[in-house]
Amino acid sequence: MGSRALSVRELLALVIGSGGSGASVLSLADGILASGGGRLRPLLQADLGELESVPGVGRATAARVVAALELGFRAAREDEPDRPRIRGPADVYAFMGPRLRDLPHEEFHALLLNTQHRVLRDVTVTRGILDASLIHPREVFRPAILASAAGVILVHNHPSGDPTPSPEDRAVSRQVGEAGKSVGIRVLDHVVVGKGRWASAM
Repeated sequence: MGSRALSVRELLALVIGSGGSGASVLSLADGILASGGGRLRPLLQADLGELESVPGVGRATAARVVAALELGFRAAREDEPDRPRIRGPADVYAFMGPRLRDLPHEEFHALLLNTQHRVLRDVTVTRGILDASLIHPREVFRPAILASAAGVILVHNHPSGDPTPSPEDRAVSRQVGEAGKSVGIRVLDHVVVGKGRWASAM
């Protein structure tokens, strides 16, 4: 009947391939799904260490699962233009939301844009707590200069799901924005990603 007739559990079992340490392959699939709260989307953000913490899952199995999920993520975005055009914060959310909204930690990214506001590159600047003292403008503008970017949009997520900008978020906007003026690359926006929502910190 084809792969579409299989449950998520059964598809995951096929990716895993075989059981181990006295556990069946379906039991391993159940354990991996449970680590994502029974959903696949949180697993997109899982690293090898998190999956290896599931009893019976070794590094090779974890790597197969991570690779399969990344293939699915890329397939879902394959029909998008190679360089999507950013017209406003809603476009930023559509582009970055699937990657950031379910992360258990904060990630700070810079979208490098050309003169038509099309994305040249997505640069990961930091992972962890967002603090103005930890954001180095050179990590934003060095790749921007190399890519001949005309503008930059800052993006980060709030794991709480509430995208309301904090004072620290606004401090980062000011700090990076001032640095952009000195190198002639404008910071166009700073979008905070929440669960199903976004807000601007500029």
